[in-house]
Amino acid sequence: MVSSMLRYVSQKVKRSVKNMNKHQPSATIRITLTAVFMACNIALASYGIAVPGGHLYLCDVVICLAAILLNPFEAFVVGGIGSLIGDMIFYPLPMFVSLVTHGLQAVVISLMSHYTLKDHPKVASGIGVTIGAVIMVTGYTLGKIFVYSTFEYAMTKLPYEIAQATLGAVLGMILCWRCGIRKLYMRTAHVPDPA
Repeated sequence: MVSSMLRYVSQKVKRSVKNMNKHQPSATIRITLTAVFMACNIALASYGIAVPGGHLYLCDVVICLAAILLNPFEAFVVGGIGSLIGDMIFYPLPMFVSLVTHGLQAVVISLMSHYTLKDHPKVASGIGVTIGAVIMVTGYTLGKIFVYSTFEYAMTKLPYEIAQATLGAVLGMILCWRCGIRKLYMRTAHVPDPA
């Protein structure tokens, strides 16, 4: 009697744990996907498109894409810590500005994408990347004023910050929703796609 009751309870617990974890990717998959996005962010931090008077860096594309897909903590790791490491390797002066700015940008995009307008995930992601672009431009402009101690230098770089943020937001949305990366992520992470 007791053993059959224990067996019954054990089966119920196993089923409930299995159902509870059905929609959550395993820790190994989450860590691996976060590391892949972080590596892409670091790699793209080293490469800038030369434009007259400056460079456009493509790391914002990866940050926006990762933040739409990942939870806020993982998005912070990709955006904030990935940018910190990329700057530490390639251009260390603004690395703490990158940590705060891109970290906050990624968290806000992730929060908007996952916790607002659940019936309209594309709209929520669009709002998120728009707010994230504003955070990125504002953060880097204020950060450059602080790091370089000159308002004029920050203002000369403002058009490039706006272009970089816009390019990152638009390409991140296109890659996620039009090129099928979100569906690939959902399949890889074993999460059913509600969209």
